[in-house]
Amino acid sequence: MPSLRTRAVFVGLTALAPSILFAQTSSSTPTDATASNTDASQLPTVNVVSDSDAGTGFNAGKPLVNKSSVPLSQTPQSISVVPRAVLDSQQAVTLSDALKNVTGVVSNQYGRRGWDDLIIRGQVASDSLYLDGLRTAASNRVAEQLFGLEQVEVVKGPASLLYGLVLPGGLVNMVSKRPQGYDFANADVTIGSHDFREATVDLNKSLSENGKQAFRINGLISNSNDATNYVWFKNRYIAPSLSLDLGARTDFTILTSFQERGYIRQQGLPLSGSITGNINGSLPRSLFIGEPTAKPYNAIETRLGYSLTHRFDDGWTLHNNLRWQQFTMSGQLIAANVLNASSQTLTRTATDQTYTGQTFTMDTNLQRSFDTAVGKHEVTFGTDYLNTREDVRSFTCTVAALNVYNPVYGARVVCPTTPTTNTSTTIRDLGIYLRDQIRFGDRWQLVAGLRRDNTATYSDNLRTSTHTNNPAGANTGSAALMYEVARGVRPYVSYATSFYPNSGTDASGNTFKPETGKQVEAGVKVEMDEGRTNLNMAVFDLHRRNVLVSDTANTGFSVAVGEQRSRGFEIGLTSDFKNGLSLIAGYAYTAATVTDDGGQSVTTVGQWLDNVPRHSFNTSARYRFKGELNGWELNGGVRGQSMQRTSGYRLPGYVVADAGVAYNAARWRAALNVKNLFNTEYYAGGVARAVALGDDRTIMLTLGYRY
Repeated sequence: MPSLRTRAVFVGLTALAPSILFAQTSSSTPTDATASNTDASQLPTVNVVSDSDAGTGFNAGKPLVNKSSVPLSQTPQSISVVPRAVLDSQQAVTLSDALKNVTGVVSNQYGRRGWDDLIIRGQVASDSLYLDGLRTAASNRVAEQLFGLEQVEVVKGPASLLYGLVLPGGLVNMVSKRPQGYDFANADVTIGSHDFREATVDLNKSLSENGKQAFRINGLISNSNDATNYVWFKNRYIAPSLSLDLGARTDFTILTSFQERGYIRQQGLPLSGSITGNINGSLPRSLFIGEPTAKPYNAIETRLGYSLTHRFDDGWTLHNNLRWQQFTMSGQLIAANVLNASSQTLTRTATDQTYTGQTFTMDTNLQRSFDTAVGKHEVTFGTDYLNTREDVRSFTCTVAALNVYNPVYGARVVCPTTPTTNTSTTIRDLGIYLRDQIRFGDRWQLVAGLRRDNTATYSDNLRTSTHTNNPAGANTGSAALMYEVARGVRPYVSYATSFYPNSGTDASGNTFKPETGKQVEAGVKVEMDEGRTNLNMAVFDLHRRNVLVSDTANTGFSVAVGEQRSRGFEIGLTSDFKNGLSLIAGYAYTAATVTDDGGQSVTTVGQWLDNVPRHSFNTSARYRFKGELNGWELNGGVRGQSMQRTSGYRLPGYVVADAGVAYNAARWRAALNVKNLFNTEYYAGGVARAVALGDDRTIMLTLGYRY
């Protein structure tokens, strides 16, 4: 147990964290929160490397996401990491670009609509986004800025033990760039297809001889159009961060960020004329079904937080991480409805939307390793708190129909004075968790933990002046056993559960029971070539219960009685070969179906879950030349998936190839990438009345300066 002094500091910092934040940041700009730990004992530990460092491989090695010092190859859980080296070699721009490297993950299933959409192991996980181990918000509205991240991590399956309110498919954790103990200055300019223009800077200044005090700032400006007519995107981003020297035993970093996004939503194509036949012929992929004069989406997001790690004399380590976040987003959505009898004129729906919200979240934990007669333990005991609010105000508007074979734009979007939706929802959660990682001898490892959550969901309908309060609580946990049968070969089995509160009410005004999830997983991890190569294989059986499904007897309402099931197999390989070749590859089989539809009049039992292919694969490689061609590198990849179903129709499978070349000199870098090399026409996913377009061929050229 920790000493009295240790426990007093633990309790005191938990209680005083908000006052510490505002005392430290009264004159600061908005920020992201992360944690730092030079002994790499938990997620907030971030040992970031710059572009000029040696850590430029595809194999990330030790995971940061599971609040543990145990390497990824010895962790009895499916965790995938996409490091900065992969993102740079692919010239990745969005979070979706990064997630295309992770087996069992579907990203961008709703196309280029300006949000981050993703599915993990067949289950929607778009709202399970974390930054430096802290939840971003209850609902994902503002797309993340990939340039500000050092790596992207994906935990597959229920992860409530360490992260609380998580959807059962898994979560995505993004690791921020943070100050380093040496000076560097990087600047890049990128041009590309569809008038893509981007300029970025990454500046770091060490402020002390020992390197513990440092300042770093990342900034980005980008403008682009789209393969779809009249669609455009504008992004502005800045992220200052500051590390302070508070002594050899303490790490403290303030992280801030501000981003602004503006865009016209790309809403895909109607089904007829795209994936199904139309007597008038096929529709061009460049067709815009909205209105160029509609109000574009504008989003602003501000983050402010800190990361604190302190190592006590008695062996305990304290981690305290906190973030405050605020956002606002508004715009008009014009979507496909149905085609008229001539199959030419598309009726359309229109919605004027405004979202505002803020999130305060904090995680505090104590860790210590010690030996006992029954093995070596690494104990983590902590508490976390989440308070997130979102206000939604929307108007159901009207807009004239559009002849999709001879489009004439200029129709006005007419909105009523009374909003259709005017709600304010707050979710509060307090969790306490305990995990013990026990190593028996040299081969056995047992990881087990328990968690208790108490939540309250408050919802105010300002239209009807009604207030609902839906308190809930749950015990969740996980257990896993791993055994090293041969050097570097470690099979494991695991069981994990999750908990997620549902908001809203049914047609009778009753609140919903929370969602629950559980998963059984068995796998093997193989570590080869002195840790340079890792092969991971896993089979899983995942259940998700109390899923909200549409109430066919009461239009516009839901019932929380559904159950979904995902079963599958995944295999992933990551390697940095000694000959200069780096590789990340994988294959996933995912069978995700409805197992209980709540007894609806039109049964959906046995149906595939939307936008989940049974088969998918990804490969990405980079080769760095040596000798006379030193500095040159080639990169490329192939990814694809089988047929998928969505909203009652099928989307064909596809295979897409990428290729690129780069040259790295002492002070500058040039890179050319061609994505979708053969301009394969494919569909990323869809909804009931529209199909989402996959990305056509794009070319990107980057010139960069390094100092």
